[in-house]
Amino acid sequence: MRKLVLIAVSFMLLLIASFCLLFFLLHAGTDVTDTKLAGASFSVDSYGAKGDGQSDDSQAFLKAWNDACGSAKGTPTLFVPKGKAYLFQPVKLKGPCKPASISVQQIQGNIIAPESVDAWKWSDDDKDAWIRFSGINGLVINGGGQIDGQGASWWKCGSDGNCPRPTALHFHSCQNLQLSDLTHINSPKNHISINTCNDTHISNLHFIAPEDSPNTDGIDISASSNVFIHNCKIETGDDCVAINTGSSFINISDVACGPGHGISIGSLGEHGESAEVEEIYVRNCNFTGTQNGARIKTWEGGSGYARKITFEDITLIAPKNPIIIDQHYDPLPAATNNSAVKVSDVTYRRVYGTSAVENAIKLDCSNSVGCTNIVLEDINITSSVLGKDTYAFCNNAHGRSSSSTPNVTCLD
Repeated sequence: MRKLVLIAVSFMLLLIASFCLLFFLLHAGTDVTDTKLAGASFSVDSYGAKGDGQSDDSQAFLKAWNDACGSAKGTPTLFVPKGKAYLFQPVKLKGPCKPASISVQQIQGNIIAPESVDAWKWSDDDKDAWIRFSGINGLVINGGGQIDGQGASWWKCGSDGNCPRPTALHFHSCQNLQLSDLTHINSPKNHISINTCNDTHISNLHFIAPEDSPNTDGIDISASSNVFIHNCKIETGDDCVAINTGSSFINISDVACGPGHGISIGSLGEHGESAEVEEIYVRNCNFTGTQNGARIKTWEGGSGYARKITFEDITLIAPKNPIIIDQHYDPLPAATNNSAVKVSDVTYRRVYGTSAVENAIKLDCSNSVGCTNIVLEDINITSSVLGKDTYAFCNNAHGRSSSSTPNVTCLD
């Protein structure tokens, strides 16, 4: 009997030990897997960055980036620590990187450019961007920090063309790009440029520059598709978002724009060039004190098309040109008017608010080509000036209008 009891106890202890070993192995395996997914961490401080706002931290940043980009374990993370200011000269961050899916750069501190034009040090003749990312797939940039282009000196010297101004952040051929939770201030030129990037997600960004700062667009998009911009606040001296040739399937929602020049398709067709833009959807955005609201602008003499464009659920607080199609966007007296970018299939729906000017709707289309299938539905734009009325202007625009104030007689 005692022998049977001992055998039973031994068997139970073996079962318990086996269960404990299995439990340990399973959890150990999970931890290892999670570690692999997390990948290594690369802080710019570990590579000699000072973060005092005076020392040049560019090389430390590049070394940290190169190691993160070359890391083959999981998803590497590059950190710019909180509470410091890192001075960067112009840098280029190139891919492809070893991580197959994604590379993460987390900006928690501040990144600042040299304060004066003369203090910028260029490594070569490519002077159109301060921080350039190219050929990197699955790049994620976030962290709550600030990127300061210190553009004031550039705005003065660049007004006469003597020193072409650089873009602050330029992304070229970066697929599956994600940008979020950052503040961008005072770029010498446009704050962010997106070029030949597909499947881009931009959210929770704040752009700040003086209203009179030249060409300080928030986001410029060109030759890109499937770009999603959501929940951003853009206060700059030019377009909040500019959509240029080669772009398609651009979705913009919940953007607060102002001051600035509005959300613009174009300009398109400069110097007689052919332009192609289509499938643009702008929803639930507001324009406050902007020079324009929902704008399409093309140069005379261009060709190609801008089509399948929708602006809906738009709130207006005294912009100067709430709804505008301008196919005579040409300050040069020698322009020809024999051809134009074809504008068609454009819908404005549920656009409400006030206009700072009486001409609230301006559809100034090309005399040679004209605009077709322009649709206005449920529009109510009144004057922000007490006692004034609003009106619509049309030139060679064709389509239909319903429930619109002001009345658009050319589309009725």
